[in-house]
Amino acid sequence: MSLNVPGLVVMAVFYLLILGTGIWASMRSKKEEKKCTGDGMEITLLAGRNINLLVGIFTLTATWVGGGFILGIAEATYNPTLGAVWALMPVPYVLTFFLGGFFFAKPMRENNYVTMMDPFQQKYGNFLSSALIFPALVADVLWVARTLVSLGGTMSVILDLSYVYSIIISSVVAIIYTLLGGLYSVAYTDVIQLILIFVSLWVCVPFLLTNPHSVDISLTAYNQTFQAPWVGTVELDEAGKWFDDFMLLALGGLAYQAFYQRILSASSYTQAQVTCFASSGFCLVLGIPSILIGAVAASTDWNSTLYGLPTPYERAESGSILPIALQYLTPPYISIIGIGAVAAAVMSSMDSALLSSASLFSSNIYKNIIRKQASDREMQWVIRISVVVVGVAGTALTFLDNSVLVFWLVGVDMSYTIMFPQLVCILFFKVSNGYGATVGYLMGIIMRILSGEPLIGLPPAIRFPGCRMDKEGKLTQFFPFRTTIMIISLVSILLFSWLASIIFNKGLLSERWDVYKIKRKQKPTAKATEGKRTNCGNEDLSTSKQLLDTTTTTSC
Repeated sequence: MSLNVPGLVVMAVFYLLILGTGIWASMRSKKEEKKCTGDGMEITLLAGRNINLLVGIFTLTATWVGGGFILGIAEATYNPTLGAVWALMPVPYVLTFFLGGFFFAKPMRENNYVTMMDPFQQKYGNFLSSALIFPALVADVLWVARTLVSLGGTMSVILDLSYVYSIIISSVVAIIYTLLGGLYSVAYTDVIQLILIFVSLWVCVPFLLTNPHSVDISLTAYNQTFQAPWVGTVELDEAGKWFDDFMLLALGGLAYQAFYQRILSASSYTQAQVTCFASSGFCLVLGIPSILIGAVAASTDWNSTLYGLPTPYERAESGSILPIALQYLTPPYISIIGIGAVAAAVMSSMDSALLSSASLFSSNIYKNIIRKQASDREMQWVIRISVVVVGVAGTALTFLDNSVLVFWLVGVDMSYTIMFPQLVCILFFKVSNGYGATVGYLMGIIMRILSGEPLIGLPPAIRFPGCRMDKEGKLTQFFPFRTTIMIISLVSILLFSWLASIIFNKGLLSERWDVYKIKRKQKPTAKATEGKRTNCGNEDLSTSKQLLDTTTTTSC
């Protein structure tokens, strides 16, 4: 197969469009910085907390509907050992956005945090919060890797462009426009990208459904044809794993900085809520084309196509099933349109991950720990360097594995088992303190490592009930072990926080052993609460007096 020149031209135009939008947005951010009274870092990271509602909805949706989302759903639907019932992403994301809107948006937005790690830093101090930032940063790097893997595989199949070149070019473009304008560039390019994703995917679907090499997908949904039915099944002994994967995707997303970056950039808590609820609907709609593409691929007689036998699954190319289907089951110009959708999805997620990790490092580590007196200009350079470092690290990881699902699940896994219980406790349980957080953090990491992970070849040291070989011959935990670890971590945080509070407040241990100073922090809080009540009382008296005066004046 020779190099697809028309496809390369189309991709070049697409990249120039995205880059141009990013440059325009960066110019806008500079104008807004002159108007805004806040610091430059807030303009770069949160767009001055004044992001447009429609732009906010587009950028939040585009962040979640990335290359991993589009290719991962198609991969799971096509894979004979999984099927559409295991292509979980769209439905759990609805739960993610609704829970985020109802419960998490309010405390984060009303406290005017810059990142999701701010409450940890304020309550636990710099040392523990730095340790907690680590899994969040790793998750972002893995996010960059999985998005680039999805694009590299697609471009190498359809354009016959080298996998390495595909990844490097896409990485460079995303890094450049993220560097230029921060969240403004990311948000406004997301608008263009989401429109391209929606239009491109739905244009491809009719051609795939009517191609001559595939059987009607309604016939293969529950019947064995060329492979197992594409709908798939969840056997009773697999129900625990299915539930675990569902909860992982639904709650793991709530511990991503990229989610809170959109929440905190909204002008109000109400706007943040509306953004979450609207984005949930978009995620559902955008997941349908990938399911249909995976279903068509599962209903195809590959021997009658130029691809031939063995099938993509037998060649271990399930991860690239979407570009393979576009390449061999649609006309060339349609496959080029399809690659535009994947490229747009990749860029929309990658830039979010880059800015997310840059926010955590620059705000919570550099500004709050390393250089508290850092100027705005210095912070801008720190953000830029952070973006480049994360981009390079994520790009380097793509050469280790080419499965989208591997990077997807491992990244979300860390957020779910380690960060989610920490975030719940810091936001909703006043009893939580540094001691409980430390125990919960260590429990989560140790138990997760000992539970193993077949995706990266890590054997389990702890075998939960139902641990056995899966259909692909890998030793797998079929018990909802991640959810169990998350609950154990959460309970550990609360239990040991409560015990530590009793030990130091009752004087069972001297204050000099109180590393996290929980006793000292509680005393000022109590005084502040008492002062607040007094102030509220005075305000009530003042208000009553004003009302009385107003009434008297009106009477006169």
